[in-house]
Amino acid sequence: MSTKEVSAPRPDEEKAMSTVSDEPSKSTPPPHLTIPDGGTRAWLVVLGAMIINGCSFGYSSSFGVYQAYYQLNQLSSKTASDIAWIGSIQLCFMFAGGVVAGALFDRYGARVIMVPACGAYVLAIMFTSLCTEYYQFILAQGVFGGLANGFLFSPAIAVVGHYFAKKRGAALGMVAIGSSVGGVIIPIALERSFNSRVGFGWGVRAVGFVMLFLLAIACVLVKERLPPRAGRLFAPEAVRQKSYVLVVAGVFFLIWGVFIIYFFISGYAISKIRMDTDLAFYLLSIINGASLVGRLFFGFMSDKAGVLTLLSFVAVANGVLILCWTQTVNQAGLIAWSVIFGFMSGGIFSLFPAAIASVVPKPQFIGVYMGQSMAAFGIAGLSGGPIAGAIVSKYGFFDAAVFGGVSLLAGGALLVAARFTHQPNWSVKA
Repeated sequence: MSTKEVSAPRPDEEKAMSTVSDEPSKSTPPPHLTIPDGGTRAWLVVLGAMIINGCSFGYSSSFGVYQAYYQLNQLSSKTASDIAWIGSIQLCFMFAGGVVAGALFDRYGARVIMVPACGAYVLAIMFTSLCTEYYQFILAQGVFGGLANGFLFSPAIAVVGHYFAKKRGAALGMVAIGSSVGGVIIPIALERSFNSRVGFGWGVRAVGFVMLFLLAIACVLVKERLPPRAGRLFAPEAVRQKSYVLVVAGVFFLIWGVFIIYFFISGYAISKIRMDTDLAFYLLSIINGASLVGRLFFGFMSDKAGVLTLLSFVAVANGVLILCWTQTVNQAGLIAWSVIFGFMSGGIFSLFPAAIASVVPKPQFIGVYMGQSMAAFGIAGLSGGPIAGAIVSKYGFFDAAVFGGVSLLAGGALLVAARFTHQPNWSVKA
C-alpha cells in the first residue's frame, strides 16, 4: 500500500500546532505520520461512513416531508415556525452532539461511540412513530433523535481523515453521497407510507427497522486508524488560527440559510404553485437526487481546485439560487430550479467537512476541531428554520428567500477570506 506524507502546516497553523502538539496522549504517533490515501481498509471505512451519513444526515434533510405532513395532520393548529422548531432542534442537537462525540472519538475511537448511538437513534425514530402531541415530537424527533444523530455523524466524518490526505476531498465527497441517497429514498418511502394504508406510525417504524440493519453493517466497516489520545471537548488554541475561525463562521452562515429550502419547499409548492401534494413531497427527493451528483462532482473537483476555493464559489452560487427561488411561478420551473439547486447545494455538504479538515494542524486532532465546530453549526441549525418560518408566517416566502440567500452570500465572503488567510497565493491550491 502506498503512503504519502502529510503536507507541512501553513503559517497560520504553526501557533495552533505548537500548543496542540504538547498535549499528552495515550499512545504517541510516529514522528513522520503517514496517511494511506487508499487501500481496501480505507475504502471500506468510506463505505461505512457513507451508510451512516445516509441514515443520519439523509434523514434530517428529509424533514420537509414531516413539516408539510404535520401542518396538514397532527399539528395542523401550529404555525410553520412552530413545526420548524422540531427539525431545527434536531439539527441543533445533531451538530452539538458532535462536540462531545469528537472528543470521545479521539479518546476511544469510532465503534465504542457509534454502537450505542445506533441503538439510541433507531429508538428515537420508533418513539417518533408514537407521537401525537407537539411536545412529544420536540422530545423524540428533535432532542433525542438529534443527539443520537450527532454521535453517529461526527465520528463517521472524522474517521475519514485517518485514511485520506491528498484524496480527502474525493473521499468525503463519496461519504456525502450517502446523505443524498438517503435524502432521495426516505422522503419517497415516507410519502408512500403516509398516503396509504400503512399510515404514519408504521411508515416511520419501517424506516427505523431498515436503518437498524444498515447501521449494524456500518458499525462493522468503520474503524479508526490512528492511536487514541486524551480527548478534549474544546481546543482553545484553535481560536488563534484565523483560517479555522473564518471557515467555521462561513459554514455557520451556509447552514443558517441552506436548510430553509429543505424545510419549506414542499409547503411553498403546495400553497403557492398549487402543486399536487404527492409531487410536492417528491421535490425533496429531486433535490437530493441532484445533490448526489453535485456531492460527487465537487468532492472530486476539490482535490484539483482546492476545497476552500471551491466551497467559496459554491456558497455564492447557492446564495444567488435561493434569491431566485420564489421567482419560479409554475411546476416545471420549480422542478427545474430544484434540480439545479440540488446539484449546487450538494457541494456545500460534501465540501464543508473537508474545508474544516484542511485547516486542522494535524490529522489526529480532526475529531476535536470538527467537534467544536459542530457547536457553532448547532446554533445555526437551531435558529435558521424557525427564523425562516416566522418570516414565512408574517411576510411570505419571498422574504424568507432573501434571508436565506443573503446568509449564503455572507458565508461565501467569509470563506473567500479564509482561503486567502490559509494560503495567500492564489496560484497555490487551497
